[in-house]
Amino acid sequence: MSKPLMPKATAVWLVDNTTLSFKQIAEFCGLHELEVQGIADGDVATGVKGFDPIANNQLDPIEIERAEKDPVYKLKLKYNPAAEGEEKRRGPRYTPLSKRQDRPAAILWLVKFHPELADAQIRRLVGTTNSTIQAIRERTHWNINNLQPIDPVALGLCKQSELDKEVQKAAAKRAEEGAVMSDEERRKLVSTEQSLEMDPEPKMPANIAGLENFTLSDMKSDEDTPAAADYSDADSFFNLPDDEEDDDNADDRSRDPRDR
Repeated sequence: MSKPLMPKATAVWLVDNTTLSFKQIAEFCGLHELEVQGIADGDVATGVKGFDPIANNQLDPIEIERAEKDPVYKLKLKYNPAAEGEEKRRGPRYTPLSKRQDRPAAILWLVKFHPELADAQIRRLVGTTNSTIQAIRERTHWNINNLQPIDPVALGLCKQSELDKEVQKAAAKRAEEGAVMSDEERRKLVSTEQSLEMDPEPKMPANIAGLENFTLSDMKSDEDTPAAADYSDADSFFNLPDDEEDDDNADDRSRDPRDR
């Protein structure tokens, strides 16, 4: 059932000006019965001025009379044909003042890691303007040199489910246009909840670790390598004189020069 405008102020007026039960007022205003009792005791809605539902065309006086005579009777909100089928108009996302300075960093993160997102999707996620998004894309933002990309979910600007929904919507649009996604882009499509539910990747046993890069080309290269030369025989490496010539030279050096 639809609720009246300013339900708490309406409850204050009904408590002060009628003999309706707390339950009747609570059901009509969408409040808890104890909250209405707190209004009557002065503990709740202190200082709130009552809002007259009769003068504001939300309740008929006949409804109040019927409800006062029958404690089980439920008040009915007055029918307003102008409000028939009216939906709440959604405006831009509201960002608190304390977090508005973080929006450029969040936009930079989205532009860098999710370039497939359109400007309208970034606006919905962060609550910014087209001019700011364009300035960050073209790196003409006044503070672009000091910006660091930060996940908008970590900053509290949007929920992870909202980000996953926009990314998957962008991926579906690209698939319809015939674009092919890379493995890195497919990995980004997995939401946080889905990634946590996935089985861990199997680890390679320790006894065969290091063989994942082994190829037959390694064996072939070892076979084609020429054998190293054997230099164990030092005499064959150097051109040494014969033994007889060495002995003759040694005798000549040992003689006395005067005997020559």
